[in-house]
Amino acid sequence: MVSLIHSVVLAIHVAAGGLAIVLGAVALSVKKGGTIHRRSGLVFVCAMFVLGITAAMLGNVLGGLMTVYFVGTALTTVRPESPWTRRSNVAALIVALGLALVDILGGVKAFNSPGRVLNGIPFAMLFFLATIMLLAAAGDRRAIRSGMPIGRPRLARHLWRMCFALFIAAGSFFSIRARVAKVLPEPFTTAPMRALPILLLFGAMFYWLWRVRGRRALPVLVRHDPMRSSDAQPTGRASDRDFKELEMY
Repeated sequence: MVSLIHSVVLAIHVAAGGLAIVLGAVALSVKKGGTIHRRSGLVFVCAMFVLGITAAMLGNVLGGLMTVYFVGTALTTVRPESPWTRRSNVAALIVALGLALVDILGGVKAFNSPGRVLNGIPFAMLFFLATIMLLAAAGDRRAIRSGMPIGRPRLARHLWRMCFALFIAAGSFFSIRARVAKVLPEPFTTAPMRALPILLLFGAMFYWLWRVRGRRALPVLVRHDPMRSSDAQPTGRASDRDFKELEMY
């Protein structure tokens, strides 16, 4: 019975992972804010949640929680603020700090282990993940104190968190040659070929971050309301009108 459950969960995990990688690539490639982007992004979010939950059930608790954290906080970034927004940000901050602590402890343990790896993960990667989690926690702290950012910072927060969740999914697959060999032909199992999707992912992420942060506004994602007046909120929190202009899902 246990073996059957494990097989079913594994099948769901693999299917969700494959779907997430494909849809994530689609969402990164198409026009941001368009119909294809919104629809593929919504299914991508659902697939990533399933991927993270099943990963935790299969034993990769750390990777599963990180995936759910990044997808969840990326999604709430582009949702209208509500009474539970602050509570969700507080919970996200706690999760981020907890994951950062686990990564640091794991990195120290890996550094002192033979080969300086822990469960196949190099100590440098664990410290890298800890750094990312601390940066994410700092962003959650700012959101708690001042509300969600508006305009381009809001889009940047959404973008990098979605991309990092995809990095976790893609990295967990392409980092292990045996997993790739079960799906792709032999030429695609070499180290350079397995590293290529990760490099393309980060290249796309930095490109869109540059577009978001650049001087030229993205016509779909960033619109300015010329009629905004004194009813703008001085606290830095986004109004309903702000959100409708920036909503991506």
